[in-house]
Amino acid sequence: MSGWGGSCVRIQGISALNIAIRTLTDELDRLPEYQLYGRVASVLGMLIEVAGLERVLSIGDRCDIMARGDERVSGEVIGFRQGRALLLPFGSLDGIGLGCKAEVINSEPVIWPTEGWLGRVVNALGEPIDGKGPLPGGEVACPLRRAPPPAHGRRRVGQKIDLGVRALNTFVTCCRGQRMGIFAGSGVGKSILLSMLARYTASDVNVIGLIGERGREVQEWLEDELGAEGLARSVVVVATSDEPPLMRRQAAYLTMAIAEYFRDLGRDVLCLIDSVTRFAMAMREIGLSAGEPPTSKGYTPTVFAALPQLLERAGPGVDRGSITGLFTVLVEGDDHNEPIADAVRGILDGQIVLDRAIAERNRYPAINILRSISRTLPKCNSDAENALVNRVRTLLSTYEDMSELIRIGAYKKGSDPAIDEAILHHPKLEAFLSQGRTERSDLAAGYAALAEIIGEAAPAAGPDPGPAAS
Repeated sequence: MSGWGGSCVRIQGISALNIAIRTLTDELDRLPEYQLYGRVASVLGMLIEVAGLERVLSIGDRCDIMARGDERVSGEVIGFRQGRALLLPFGSLDGIGLGCKAEVINSEPVIWPTEGWLGRVVNALGEPIDGKGPLPGGEVACPLRRAPPPAHGRRRVGQKIDLGVRALNTFVTCCRGQRMGIFAGSGVGKSILLSMLARYTASDVNVIGLIGERGREVQEWLEDELGAEGLARSVVVVATSDEPPLMRRQAAYLTMAIAEYFRDLGRDVLCLIDSVTRFAMAMREIGLSAGEPPTSKGYTPTVFAALPQLLERAGPGVDRGSITGLFTVLVEGDDHNEPIADAVRGILDGQIVLDRAIAERNRYPAINILRSISRTLPKCNSDAENALVNRVRTLLSTYEDMSELIRIGAYKKGSDPAIDEAILHHPKLEAFLSQGRTERSDLAAGYAALAEIIGEAAPAAGPDPGPAAS
């Protein structure tokens, strides 16, 4: 037995060595034939001014700054001023001073993903940070910034997708290739809902971007919330809140690039980004450093131009595959009309609103059904399903309108039959909308349970794929 064990260890070691050698060989083949250099002329805050390359560089190009101590710090060109290129770094500025050499990186920022990336955790540069060794390199380069498929060539959204959460499956039904926003203030259960969606949604691959996440919580989220089963079919991109704004922005671009790779293989991809707001904050820092004028809440014009460029990359593919996007939006001060929330709501195909008042009643997930909407409804449902959902929405709305009077005992039973019915069903509906983090519910079971609460027969399933499908 010990001999077999030793053989397995040697085989695994040889396999890891072969991957490392192949990756190194690929990197050597991609090296340019010559290099161009400039010099650091000024450093102000996080901004580096480089002279001597202004006729060579353009917006978005990369440079490596040779810091003291033979350290290299990568930077990206974000603008030009008085004949000098303005760079923001991907790392710390320690060791960078006047006269340091700046080397132009000639290659376009790309990644080389493969199926071997599943189950791995990477940083914004596509480097592994999970301690599982080097990542295998693929044969096709995927640019970090890529235009979405042409609008006239895209297929329509597909059939209903099972999200595993009762409240969403029934009231905010999502279809394959749809893009939904999860709008919530801090501490309302956004991350837990995201982990439930990652574990329970019926998809081939998950690509998860944790943008500006608290460093302490990353490992907890991966182990406790996502779990080994969820991680096995996922690629996780992490950029913590202490990292430079370029890293936080690039993590969002990398997440979409990986999702596009699997979509182009014909996979149905679930893309989760937490959060779009922190991506926008990183864009704001970059824009202000470049000298852009601040607008609403200090956000620069490029922020509102970058949001559709990022979010439109999700959706159905041209021939096959799809990216179903679920993007969280951290609303500042619980103001759901603040600039980023308002802009994202106009881009996406629906919204899931988490309500602090519901969370304070200890009902999780704290989804406000009356404020949440899916733009694929009612077309993706059957007539019976729509009738059931509309009736329950009416009951919830009636109770909500009279909730204050009901709680203080000012409503007299028998005054209004509609209110009496809403009060009768309210406890069971609240229980239906509540769901534990380890509990999964499928589409059919959700509609059946909802029909049972109000004393109706379970509705017939909608067309599959529906009128909204390809």
